[in-house]
This record gives sequence, structure tokens and C-alpha cells, in this order.
Amino acid sequence: MPTPPFRADHVGSLLRPQPVIDARKKFYEQKSIPVEELRAAEDAAIPEIIKMQEDVGLKAVTDGEARRSFWHYDFMGMLTGLDLDERDPEQGAQFAGVKLRPIFPTITSELDFPDDHPMLEHFKFVKDHTNVVPKISIPGPSASHFRVAQDDIHVQAYKDDPQNMFDALARTYKKAVDKFYEAGCRYLQMDDIFFAYLCDPKHRAEKQEQGQDPDWLIDRYAWMMNEAIKDRPRDMFIGMHMCRGNFRSTHAAEGAYDQVADAIFNKTDVDIYFMEYDSDRAGGLEPLSILPKGTKRVMPGFITTKTGELEDMDGLKCKFEEASKYADLDQLGIAPQCGFASTEEGNAITLDDQKRKLELVVKTAEAVWGGV
Repeated sequence: MPTPPFRADHVGSLLRPQPVIDARKKFYEQKSIPVEELRAAEDAAIPEIIKMQEDVGLKAVTDGEARRSFWHYDFMGMLTGLDLDERDPEQGAQFAGVKLRPIFPTITSELDFPDDHPMLEHFKFVKDHTNVVPKISIPGPSASHFRVAQDDIHVQAYKDDPQNMFDALARTYKKAVDKFYEAGCRYLQMDDIFFAYLCDPKHRAEKQEQGQDPDWLIDRYAWMMNEAIKDRPRDMFIGMHMCRGNFRSTHAAEGAYDQVADAIFNKTDVDIYFMEYDSDRAGGLEPLSILPKGTKRVMPGFITTKTGELEDMDGLKCKFEEASKYADLDQLGIAPQCGFASTEEGNAITLDDQKRKLELVVKTAEAVWGGV
């Protein structure tokens, strides 16, 4: 079996098949079917999701996050000590022209990763249904800090000193890394998108208004990530995805990577970086010059998942020529800028669009490096 990193890869989430959409509606909204029927629909659909990824030529596959509603909240709500509260719809996080569903993570007790976290079984299902590398993407530790309001932290030690919460999150994620390894995972991706959010003047100002220094948060988020992964076995690869929001083809942040490049590249022991680069909102490629020489790999997301229009191959080649001015081409690969369905609603594209995008990822890798 091939081992990461690959030249062609993808972030993780995929459009939900209609049978899964229907079953989730019947279970969660209409409450007309038992959970066993929902699971049966997911179990029937996911092997087809995996086969699609294999058929286009990818060497790492996921379950498309088909069992989730959100890319992050489902995982977080399954942690010990973290609950998800649903509140007034007007309180949902603001994206470009649309609000996210009003889910609010709340810290109710000491944080921990439970031995029976359901996503361990989600990963095992993928592992049992593919002959290539099974991958799972989970939210990085920063999500459980950035998305939790101060008033929703009910552990006094975490309120008194934020470092206590960072320590707890680092321990929680270190245990997650160990448990996924025990489950057979050798390619774990953590979506730590809030590094990119902290490059946005608007989000930086919001944190400052809350009494938090955004640059200090960048340093602490890198520290948490590194603490969680630094002692992993040598045959386990860690990916990290960064973007500026992805909900129904909209975004929530903008800003170049300059303010986080040193932290992500030099203060975390991450192997593979998935970096959104499909629009001017991501800034220039200059931050790639901070990437240390060696085996770390960056997957610039020149291919968007927000629209169905296919990028031009010559244009993609030109972008890699530009990127090679700042980082060794041998340390680069290609992936879409984000997942296709960070929430179960999915982006404003079709299943055929999605497949063509993934085929383009593979074709680009073959054109630039001679293979995936």
C-alpha cells in the first residue's frame, strides 16, 4: 500500500448522497425511523463514496464525512466535557450573506477524549472498505477554543487561566491521536482553520475585544497542535487543513497567511498542509517561503470546491510555476481548497462537478509531477 504524502489529495468532506440526506431528515427532523435505519443508509452509501474516490485515482480516501452534520461540531460534541447547545437562529455564525445554524459548543466539565468516541468506528469502517489509504479528518484543537465563548466555559480553572484549557485540549487531542493509531489510522488530518481566521482583521479585532491577543492565540494554537502530535509513532502522518470558511459555497474570513506562516510551518510537527488558495482572499504565495526545506509538503488549494466551473490546466501549471519561486516544487502537491460539504447542506455544486474536480486534482498531479 502506498504511504503519504501524495501529490494528489483532498480535504475530506464530500456531497452527501441522496439516500443519506433522506435518512438523516427522517431520523433527525421527522423522527420517523430508528437509528439503525439511519446507520444502514450510511453503511450502504459510504462504500460507494469510497469507490468514487478510488476510481478517480486518489490514493487516500475518506467517508466524505457522510455521518456528520458539521465538519467540526459532531466530533467536538462527542468529547467528554463538551456539549452542543442550539439557540436563537439569529445567533448563528455569520458567513457571506448567510448564517450558520446556531450551534454553540459549551464546556461543561473537564475535557477528555473518550475511549468509545464514535469516530473511531467511523474510521474503521473506511479502513475495512478500501484498498488504498484510509484517512479521517477531524477538527483541530483550536476549534474547541475559538468557537467557545467565554460565558460558555463552565470549568472555573479554564476561565481563570486559558492555559489550563490549552493544556486540557492538548491532552485530549494527544489521546485522540493515540486512539486513532490503535484503530489502524496512519493518516490523520486535523482541520485547524482558525489559523487562517486569525489573519483576518475582522476576526482579529473580535478577539481583541474579547481581551485576547490574536498573535498570542496563534502561538498557543500551534503549541496545542504540536503537543498533541509530537509523540506519535513514526509511521503516522499528520495533515492540517486551513481555510476561511466553507458553508453553502460562502466564506467567513479573508487575509493572507503571513501572520501564521512561521507558527504553522516551524512550530508544528505537521507533515502535510492543505492551504486554501483559490481566490484573492487567501493572499499571495510568499508565505510558502517560510516552509522549511525537507519532507514537509504543502497542498495549495488552487482548485475551488465552491463552484462547479473547472480550472484551466495551463492556469494551474502557471500557479505551480509561481509557487516554486517560494518553495521547492518537490515539496508541493495539489488538493481542492476545502471540502465539498463542510456541513451536510453541501456547496452549490453537483455530484458530477465534484467528481470532475477530483479528476482534475489527479490530472494536475500527473501533469506537474508525473503521478499522484
